[in-house]
Amino acid sequence: MPQRPLVDTHILAQLRRDTRMEGGGGHKSGSPIYKRSPDLTKSPMTKSEQLLRIDDHDFTMRPAFGGPPIPVGVDVQVESLDTISEVDMDFTMTLYLRHYWKDERLSFPSTNNQSMTFDSRLVKKIWVPDMFFVHSKRSFIHDTTTDNVMLRVYPDGNVLYSLRVTVTAMCNMDLSRFPLDTQTCSLEIESYAYTDDDLMLYWKKGNESLNTDDRISLSQFLIQKFHTTTKLAFYSSTGWYNRLYIHFTLRRHIFFFLLQTYFPATLMVMLSWVSFWIDRRAVPARVPLGITTVLTMSTIITGVNASMPRVSYIKAVDIYLWVSFVFVFLSVIEYAAVNYLSTVQERKERKLRERLPCTCGIGNPDEMMIDPQITGYGSMDVNTTGNYGMPENGGRQEQILAQVALNDPQIANRVKPSRGYVNIWIDTHAIDKYSRVVFPGAYILFNIIYWSIYS
Repeated sequence: MPQRPLVDTHILAQLRRDTRMEGGGGHKSGSPIYKRSPDLTKSPMTKSEQLLRIDDHDFTMRPAFGGPPIPVGVDVQVESLDTISEVDMDFTMTLYLRHYWKDERLSFPSTNNQSMTFDSRLVKKIWVPDMFFVHSKRSFIHDTTTDNVMLRVYPDGNVLYSLRVTVTAMCNMDLSRFPLDTQTCSLEIESYAYTDDDLMLYWKKGNESLNTDDRISLSQFLIQKFHTTTKLAFYSSTGWYNRLYIHFTLRRHIFFFLLQTYFPATLMVMLSWVSFWIDRRAVPARVPLGITTVLTMSTIITGVNASMPRVSYIKAVDIYLWVSFVFVFLSVIEYAAVNYLSTVQERKERKLRERLPCTCGIGNPDEMMIDPQITGYGSMDVNTTGNYGMPENGGRQEQILAQVALNDPQIANRVKPSRGYVNIWIDTHAIDKYSRVVFPGAYILFNIIYWSIYS
């Protein structure tokens, strides 16, 4: 006969006790461990679609269709403000966009009132608000490593729908005070299909619904503040829609433009003043200096305008650069005037010498030139007045020579009196002397007015 297998008596006794307890006859049947019913939300045997009864409802319709508008709360957390472009008149922002609403069709039984969290796969099977960004140029939902979408459903039907979005939207900038400007840009959120009769869009916690990261910073701007508003938008064909606004105010950093634009332009204007201290006869020194400063100012103006949009109005930086360009240009014109007047003066002097008789016809030019009755001057240094060639002091001796020639009765008959010959002396050096004061003074006055207006 085959032998019966050996069984441990302790194991058999434990099995008998477990059988009695399952039958309800044990004294431990009142333990909370056996009274607690399993939570269906945490049961691996129950499908989420069956628990939410997705197949039992038509989720192409909004919740409470035909009734009052469904309130949808919104809050936003700005992750980064990436770029702001003056040329394209837009900005790029990355944010977490969260929606809150209640859909009783998604309610489910739960003993511990815990929520259920899903990813983007369930989002495509239920109703969610059809939000879009007004005036956006480009936008996308991040999808690395998977779609950055989260759906959280509570037992009473409340829903939290969150997604991470990067959007590039328009920002109408007023650059009339550039680069001393302050810009306010707005990101606008609105339902595409549902009017205010079907969907009431609002900020969930008012102005506190907008949160920003403290580490947000921009290279050219200082973020002054964020705030929210709500308005109604009207479309002639479809009706009124609730629209949410995210406003942020930016103030441009000026230090970059001081180094790259204002300081170089100011230095070029000051460099053009150096020509006022150079001898007027040093043409190879003064002309290249003036041309160099003019070309440099043109390069600065071209470089600034290349990085700016082609607006039809004048910007603050344009005023400064073009006024600086005018000062540089006038310094070149100043030398042209000095050179022209010097040439006219020398030409008249040359014609006068050609009409004057030889100096041998004059008894003693030195005595005549120092005679007060003839020249109208007092005693002078003979060594100074005796040389009546090109003077060193800029024309004083030519004036004396002309007066002597015209006061001599023997010469006056041969030289036709003319007003031009009587007053032919022009102190061309005085133009440079006045320019040394007028040009810096006018430019300093312009800077005081400019910075008091635009600062």
